[in-house]
Amino acid sequence: MMHQTSSRLLRMTEDERPFTRGLQCSEQDFKDLFSTLMVSLPLTPHRVRFTRIEHTFTSDEAITNLGSLKFSQSNRMPDPKDPSRIVTTTTTTTFSMARDMAKSVCLRFLEARFVESMEGKTDFGSRGSVWQLTPKGMHILARFCQRNGIHQRHVNELLDSPRNMMQLVILERESDTDKLVSDEATVHVLFRRFAGDTGPNLKSHSFSADSDSMNDYATGLVGVKMQKSRRNDKEAPYAFTGKAAFDWLMDCCTTVDKREIFELANYFLQHELIVPTGETHSNEAGPRFAASKHVWYAITHKGTRTAGWVTSPNGSVNGDATAQRSIPNGVIRDSNTNRMTVIIRDPALRLLFREYLRETHCEENLAFYVEVKSFLAEYEQAKRDKSSPRLDVIRETLASAYSLYNAFLAPGSPCELNIDHNLRNALAGRMTRAVGEDEQMLKSLDEVAGLFDQAQSSVFKLMASDSVPKFSREPKYSRVLRERNLEGMLSSFAATSIS
Repeated sequence: MMHQTSSRLLRMTEDERPFTRGLQCSEQDFKDLFSTLMVSLPLTPHRVRFTRIEHTFTSDEAITNLGSLKFSQSNRMPDPKDPSRIVTTTTTTTFSMARDMAKSVCLRFLEARFVESMEGKTDFGSRGSVWQLTPKGMHILARFCQRNGIHQRHVNELLDSPRNMMQLVILERESDTDKLVSDEATVHVLFRRFAGDTGPNLKSHSFSADSDSMNDYATGLVGVKMQKSRRNDKEAPYAFTGKAAFDWLMDCCTTVDKREIFELANYFLQHELIVPTGETHSNEAGPRFAASKHVWYAITHKGTRTAGWVTSPNGSVNGDATAQRSIPNGVIRDSNTNRMTVIIRDPALRLLFREYLRETHCEENLAFYVEVKSFLAEYEQAKRDKSSPRLDVIRETLASAYSLYNAFLAPGSPCELNIDHNLRNALAGRMTRAVGEDEQMLKSLDEVAGLFDQAQSSVFKLMASDSVPKFSREPKYSRVLRERNLEGMLSSFAATSIS
């Protein structure tokens, strides 16, 4: 049996927040830590004020389990050299932390709105207080279980409940800082979901626009709650409160910290997609976002175009012409390979492409491509590392490889990909062979990295030939692709690639 073990301390950001995405692919990140904890809990019914609430847990259960967590990922397969022999590859990751740290982490889960109190509690100080997962927390848990092939009965019962309807906006992060990717195009794509890409989510004036209910955005498919502007402003006819904006951005995105909400909302202001309707905090750089139910914001005319509610005369979201650039002779501008390359390099297009793949149940292809990219960067870093615990780094990198293999490439894996038969056999032969020690370990890592690079290229070609043409034609996305001037980006890329 091949067994790779990864035991880690909890990595923290500069502001004492657990990394949402670790620098090492095998490092448990914030959402994986949460999911591992939830899988470890019994999630049994508890009574709160004479009401029985299903799939809940107590503060004491969560804090106790966080003190020592273990997650194992295994895959059984025939030995490529001897089909009568079964080989098992297992990756085990363990966590341990002090009780005070466990309380702090649980509070982070609450602030990120992964969980909610059934008794109005704001901390985990009371041992017997009862908690449940929010729709956001269930979505994160569901993605974790899908990737790792978890089918435990108590978890399945939770995820099969009618409360599990959330479709989160998956925001990407910078790998070295863990900060949200926030280029202008990505902000515009996010704003389209925030405003409501099928039109404003209008509520009557009698409806509380600052409701505290997490059920307001239970599906994530509607925009922020709005009202018709009380001033009947034709330039900004739809308004919402700062509290409603904060709730949508926290409930419907993979945000984990309130500071990220203010960052995103301030980008909306900076890009003139929204504007305050009254007096608000400002400085020399312009108004600053306030998450208050007493502060109102309106969608600007530019915001309505960005949301896709209206089309500018020349067919562009920002009023800029989308005329194609001149294409040099002999340049194949619109090959699917070029389209895939442009999409994979552009954060905003990649976000849209991920949503399309999720809708067509092919998201594992892009997930694998992105994870292998991170793994290969980790591999190159491990080879350059000259520090004394270098073998520990190599061992952890190999653990990352086994985690990827068990999730995406092993026969019968939870997210098994469609790759070439010979390449699959080569991977199985390498991953079921002994790793060795010292320099042999580095040689093993070199072989694994080479095979993963081939698998990544294979999946890239599959997405380019199968998914990209359908994505480009899908009405829901084709308009956004025109607004992003994909044709112009293709022309530029094709011209550059042959120069």
